[in-house]
Amino acid sequence: MILIKNGTVYDAVNREPYKADILVKDGKIAEIAENLSADCEVFDAAGLNIYPGFVEAHCHIGLDGSGIGFEGDDCNEMTDILTPQLRAIDGIYPMDPTFREALEAGVTTVCTGPGSANVLGGQFAVIKTVGRRVDDMIVDPYAAMKCAFGENPKRCYRDKNNYSRMSTASKLRETLMKAKEYDAKKQAAGEDTSKFPAFDMKMEALLPVVHGEVPLKAHAHRADDIFTAIRIAKEFDVKLTLEHVTEGHLIVEELAQEGLPLAVGPSLTHATKFELRNKTFTTPGILANAGCHVAIITDSPVIPQSYLPLCAALAVKSGMDEFDALRAITINAAEHIGVAPRVGSIETGKDADLVIMNGAWNAVASEVKAVFVDGKQVVK
Repeated sequence: MILIKNGTVYDAVNREPYKADILVKDGKIAEIAENLSADCEVFDAAGLNIYPGFVEAHCHIGLDGSGIGFEGDDCNEMTDILTPQLRAIDGIYPMDPTFREALEAGVTTVCTGPGSANVLGGQFAVIKTVGRRVDDMIVDPYAAMKCAFGENPKRCYRDKNNYSRMSTASKLRETLMKAKEYDAKKQAAGEDTSKFPAFDMKMEALLPVVHGEVPLKAHAHRADDIFTAIRIAKEFDVKLTLEHVTEGHLIVEELAQEGLPLAVGPSLTHATKFELRNKTFTTPGILANAGCHVAIITDSPVIPQSYLPLCAALAVKSGMDEFDALRAITINAAEHIGVAPRVGSIETGKDADLVIMNGAWNAVASEVKAVFVDGKQVVK
């Protein structure tokens, strides 16, 4: 048990900060109030600001990280364009120094998984950024199923079996059709296992998607790819989150009407390919102002994981409301990846993941003075 006293709380729920003490018990936030007292360790946060642990909604940390290069890259399985059976937790390397760098910047929860080479890349996982063994870091082992549109699957498989955007869409459709057929046969068999279809690990991995339990996590930069992702999700009545959304500001009215979770970024890079030519830091603010649900992402290692707060700060510089930007790397990101009941805001009952700073979260000169994960101080 620990009592954090005298800090200014920015809880990502209320727009205005407030002075309060935070009592942490068994890794959870037990109470938030003024003038709390308890017979336990005390952390004096006088003159400091307290924020929720920052949350990354889309990255590849642990699968592609510091000094890895091609030989150590576990981000993409390049032997098969359809790999829904792959699980991020089987490839994450917790010893990668990028985890410590992220933690020291206040990033305490990430959703990480396969890259965008494949039409279906595999299963993203939500993990905390502290630990030596991935099994002890897991928040959700299967938070989303990665799928990809646009240039990446075209480029990676154009000499094999995927030359056009039409081919990418057809492959996703065909696989979802097979998954629904596989599911129907299992349902029809009831408890008679002798009538089950032949076991197919790819189809088994897609059952949570066709059942509406897990969303497709759709890599889509260009406006037409965004609309294709939405079209296919509606055809098969599956959940969808949109990742990158580079041209989202060009179709803001349509996205506001759709009401889907949007993860915007990475924006702190050159336009390294054709579909990124309209990339701008104004996108998240434009979408948020229109009422869209916006998270901001690094797509690390495209942008270092530790720069997540910087990316949100640059969105503020480009016109985004400061409170909206804070929420884009806290509670909105947590909602985007389905773990908001545990992380993303400072509320009673949630995990005690807290970042304590000597200034504003979006000020470059501000320093992280302490980070707590599950109630334990992991950065001092």
